[in-house]
Amino acid sequence: QNSGDYDCFYFVADWHAITSEYASTQDIRNNSVNMVIDWLAAGLDPGKSTLFVQSAVKEHAELFLLLSMITPLAWLQRNPTYKEMQAELSSKDLSTFGFLGYPVLQAADIIMYKAYGVPVGVDQLPHIELTREIARRFNYIYQKEVFPVPEPLLTSVPKLLGIDGRKMSKSYENSIYLSDRGKELSQKVASMFTDPQRMRKKDPGDPDICNVFTFHGLYSSAEDVAEINQACRVAGIGCIDCKKMLAARVEEALAPVHERMDYYQRNVQEIYDIIANGNKQATAIAGATLAEVRDAIKI
Repeated sequence: QNSGDYDCFYFVADWHAITSEYASTQDIRNNSVNMVIDWLAAGLDPGKSTLFVQSAVKEHAELFLLLSMITPLAWLQRNPTYKEMQAELSSKDLSTFGFLGYPVLQAADIIMYKAYGVPVGVDQLPHIELTREIARRFNYIYQKEVFPVPEPLLTSVPKLLGIDGRKMSKSYENSIYLSDRGKELSQKVASMFTDPQRMRKKDPGDPDICNVFTFHGLYSSAEDVAEINQACRVAGIGCIDCKKMLAARVEEALAPVHERMDYYQRNVQEIYDIIANGNKQATAIAGATLAEVRDAIKI
């Protein structure tokens, strides 16, 4: 956003939420507002980026429908994320068309805005590859280069595990949220898994396999990271002290985020206005893209 190199679009994927939470939708609207609050608190600027809610831009549903016509069923069935999520959410009945077609809707979300780059974690790479295949297939079938083939944009830490060492997931209750602060934040950091082979403080550790050290790489200074790296390997610092240091660094980094979060929670009308404006901007662009799609298909 701040580089000036990209036209950025961020949307609340409320339709995606329904694919697994179709029987419990009572919180979706409120969660959508809270997500936008989190974005703004973290630094997204509606003057530089388009922020909108997926379900407010009906063109996404039509493009999803049209893409589903050309997407081979086998592509969806062999998607590793589909199998992983079924196992992760085994307590729910996910044998639905909507859940299986989740990646096609995601593809529609991405290529609707002719994205060249998509910021994702490594767990989403299979979905991005499927999006690339769908874009290529559409362009080939209709002999018109309507959609660019998007590339994944990975950060320096493309995968951040949950506090229990598993994939960070709301269903696992192992996430550290932007809104976490004070005692809640400290308790979560204190419970984080570390080097499983380091049983005692006097044992040397291996930061390369320690999730706490990965978090330090995000929140601590380069000097602190270097010191922790060296000290851990020679048992010069214990896991408890390392976690206390991390909790302090995270609290410090999130302080301005919490300040902005508190402001927007007191001024929710601003959020509604930002969403309404973003919905309008996104609808205009999506409408133009869909017109190209219809022209290519000849409908």
